[in-house]
Amino acid sequence: MKRKGSVIACVLLVLTLALTGCGFFMESSEDPPAASRKPTEEQTTVIRDPNGMPVPIYEDVDRTELDPEKFYKDEKGRIAYEDPDVVLYHGIDVSAFQEEIDWQAVKDDGIDFVMLRAGGRGWGDKGILYQDKMFKTNYTEATKAGLKVGVYFFSQALSVEEAEEEANYLLDLIKNLQLTYPIAYDWEHIEDEPEARTNNVPKATITACACKFLDVIHDAGYDPVLYFSRKLGYFYYDLSLVKDYDFWLAEFTESPAFIYTYKIWQYSDCGTVNGINGTVDLNVSYVDFSQEMK
Repeated sequence: MKRKGSVIACVLLVLTLALTGCGFFMESSEDPPAASRKPTEEQTTVIRDPNGMPVPIYEDVDRTELDPEKFYKDEKGRIAYEDPDVVLYHGIDVSAFQEEIDWQAVKDDGIDFVMLRAGGRGWGDKGILYQDKMFKTNYTEATKAGLKVGVYFFSQALSVEEAEEEANYLLDLIKNLQLTYPIAYDWEHIEDEPEARTNNVPKATITACACKFLDVIHDAGYDPVLYFSRKLGYFYYDLSLVKDYDFWLAEFTESPAFIYTYKIWQYSDCGTVNGINGTVDLNVSYVDFSQEMK
């Protein structure tokens, strides 16, 4: 994937943070009221997405060409699309929470790819980095079963320095592994945890952290993507600064309402797949990343 200036944009953002003492509009973990949002020049036009939510407008960020009306669920309850020219690849994302997995059964149940949690940062004050205890086993067995494999890192970064630390930590975890799907940056608020370290992080800091992580991963020769919920993407990221990277959207609906282009859609957090005890996140991707990465 070619970047068109994300490094310069991110450097400028980091400098701005330093000069202003992070004096940007503070966002809470709830949807901010429309009257309180301070739009940039690219966000002066107010429109609503298909679900009626008013959204920030970025004229330089590509809009999705997918039609929400064409999505439906097949006999297995998995997402399908009416247009035969749109090819969907079915995937899951897993972590140690799924415990042991029968990866051959997963493959035989029609799953094409998996995004594995490689590690993350704790949400408490210390923010300790950790490796997912099932990562190496899941990588070995999923690859052996013939699944395409990518990874994600659960971030709780509070600064660009921590985001860079996370990226380098992840690069060490995946050293000598052959990935066929992207590396995702997954920064999240911790809902219902008043002591979570990511409470009240400014929008500019969240974006700057993503820029740094994605740039480090890209410069190491990998294909990075940015994971976010619809709310996080609309109100906590400046999408114009991360637009040179692909998006992985989390939106648990019958059809996605997000207006900007995304390459992967996580559409359920309660799916069922053979070989996995309990529920699992379900995804579709609109490109075969394994071909793009060759």
